[in-house]
Amino acid sequence: MPLILTFLGKGGTGRTTIAIAAAKRLASQGQRVLLATDDNQPGLGLLLDTSLAAEPQEVATNLQVVQLKTSTLLERNWDEVKKLEAQYLRTPIIKDVYGQELVVLPGMDKALVLNALREYDASGKYDAIVFDGSGDSSMLRVLGMPESLSWYARRFGKLITDSDLGRTVSPFLQPLLASIFNVSWTGDTFSQPTSKVTNILEQGKAALADPKRLAAYLVVNDNPASMATARYLWGSSQLIGLTIAGAIANQTTATEALKSEFSPLPVSSVPTATPGDWQSLMDALPDFTQPALAPKPLEIDVAARQVRVFLPGFDKKQVKLTQSGGEITIEAGDHRRNIILPPGLSGKTVTGAKFQQGYLIVSL
Repeated sequence: MPLILTFLGKGGTGRTTIAIAAAKRLASQGQRVLLATDDNQPGLGLLLDTSLAAEPQEVATNLQVVQLKTSTLLERNWDEVKKLEAQYLRTPIIKDVYGQELVVLPGMDKALVLNALREYDASGKYDAIVFDGSGDSSMLRVLGMPESLSWYARRFGKLITDSDLGRTVSPFLQPLLASIFNVSWTGDTFSQPTSKVTNILEQGKAALADPKRLAAYLVVNDNPASMATARYLWGSSQLIGLTIAGAIANQTTATEALKSEFSPLPVSSVPTATPGDWQSLMDALPDFTQPALAPKPLEIDVAARQVRVFLPGFDKKQVKLTQSGGEITIEAGDHRRNIILPPGLSGKTVTGAKFQQGYLIVSL
């Protein structure tokens, strides 16, 4: 499976330049690389001296680039929705609604981009995908979407099934659905499409939790605001389960003070380069193919009855902890994570929480 790389940091720190240099470096090592962006601005195209398109195009040996345009992605996915409707409904409703007519609603663009990355990831055409996204909290919400959606499906599905309403209407569902759908209703009628969605979400969660599959790097410069933003994004990334593999000091020296800000992450220093001099940037970048030596975002110690979440950049006053049955929810900044307790801890009640060396340690 491909390695997926992305870069986080304050605007103006040079994330796009670093993404291009990373893609070029991986391509020079013989890997088949896709450089993807969801930015419709011309910056990436100007730096590459090429026009971007909605389909991957080769710009160098082993290197393709694609611009993820939400309008194009919406049209493409709408056609798939119409095919499913025609397959299951006796009288299709949306068959005369065309993708070209649709308007992208808030939030749809992020989901479409995530699905496009998933499809490129599963295509088998690439050894590495470098995603030049917004690099901020909104991008973290995109990457954390599989976890969020699976929680909603699990939680609300159980609530409906266990509710009085669900038990009351269940006997009437079979004849009603039989009159609407062009397939016979059984318990597994929709097992194939629902299982497919569940599998996609599980694959996304597994990729997010595996630093060999998906890793992010913080990009900073000598601006104190950029370092503060990077530390905030570092902690937020840990909360959604994304491994931060290192920090890159762009156009600035990786001083001891800067390194201490991001310890224990490795920090690389990238020099200022003249336009078109990609080689010096490529040479200064870390080895993206090596496993990340970063702390794990989440550790559960059943024997010690502890849940440990690495949350650099936050303190105890900025974190909210709640428990509901066999799940605990940790909220920091504008991100939250629902953690399902394993069998050995399920049913245990939170007895305390403390911060120690960057970790939030929850005792049960």
